[in-house]
Amino acid sequence: MADRTKKTAAPDQLKVQRAEDAKKALSDYEADAAAVQAKTARLKALRLARDAAEGQAAPKTAGSTKKKAAKPGKDKPQSLSEWLKNRQGAGWRN
Repeated sequence: MADRTKKTAAPDQLKVQRAEDAKKALSDYEADAAAVQAKTARLKALRLARDAAEGQAAPKTAGSTKKKAAKPGKDKPQSLSEWLKNRQGAGWRN
């Protein structure tokens, strides 16, 4: 009978040990997540302060809204059939 209790006690101890390990791992994970969140908040505050200081010094430009002029010699792209003809005429094998 004593052998039987030892056999059932071992799996119970494993379950308890696994549960304790899981709790420890979860607490480590949550601590790491809290540290990352705090670091992110600190860096965001620093970035916003830097951007505010730069914003007072010189306002940002939104970029030009002018349309760029097309390059000379490139009116429109060639069709595939024209491109293939040009390649054959230049000596390329298809």
